[in-house]
Amino acid sequence: MQFDFTGQEPIYLQVANQIEEGIFTGAFEEETQIPSTTEMSREFHINPATVLKGMNILVHEKLIEKRRGLGMFVRDGAYQLILTKRQAAFYTDYVKKIVLEARNLKLTENELIALIKRGYSVNGDQG
Repeated sequence: MQFDFTGQEPIYLQVANQIEEGIFTGAFEEETQIPSTTEMSREFHINPATVLKGMNILVHEKLIEKRRGLGMFVRDGAYQLILTKRQAAFYTDYVKKIVLEARNLKLTENELIALIKRGYSVNGDQG
């Protein structure tokens, strides 16, 4: 985990985003414990209340849960919740904008689909 102490995004949101990313990438698997508030605050020199505030966002989103006397754990189904949320954001953040730009460029739906298929067929190249 890396935190930007000079950026615009509050640290507690960075904590929540970093843990969420860890769940999404498999660094924190479902039903496993995540580092404690104390561990994170010591390792990254962050106020424990700030770490807890970030974790509480994820508790509210049902991604992690507190197990009394044991700590915080990734909830079963957390990965799917994140995937669903990110897919919805992908539509809003990218697809809607791409369709608008395609219309501005006078591309038809079929032409846009052809470009997307071309992007998939390139095998990671930028062409």
